[in-house]
Amino acid sequence: MATLKLEIVTAESPVFTGEVDALIAPGTVGQFTVLPHHAALMTMLEPGELCLRVGGQETFMAISGGFLEVLDDKVIVLADAAERADDIDSARAEAAMKRAQEQMRRPLTGPEQAAAEAALRRSLARLRVSERRKKKRGDRIT
Repeated sequence: MATLKLEIVTAESPVFTGEVDALIAPGTVGQFTVLPHHAALMTMLEPGELCLRVGGQETFMAISGGFLEVLDDKVIVLADAAERADDIDSARAEAAMKRAQEQMRRPLTGPEQAAAEAALRRSLARLRVSERRKKKRGDRIT
């Protein structure tokens, strides 16, 4: 079966390098899938979940936006931030979500509104990825 070489990089460090069967990413107009032999593509990414499929297994990461480029069966994700499910602190993500929701209840200017909405999307993505990990391991979600 054909695979894609995937690199996920943040400003701090590489997060993932390896072969995947497919990548599902949060684009600016919705979720999309990249498979082997995909056409060349460059697009912006929204805060959300990245799903890496390898041999029937799915691994999820939370990203806070960035860019994705596909060239010759190689995908490069340049993410503002990326966290593997095991690295997410659910309590911190929950607190960030509550702060963003509280901020959005106040009157905000355009840029302040956009920043609060982005913070909310980032925290929700982190919580979704964290909850997937808990379900997969059979942990109780509170």
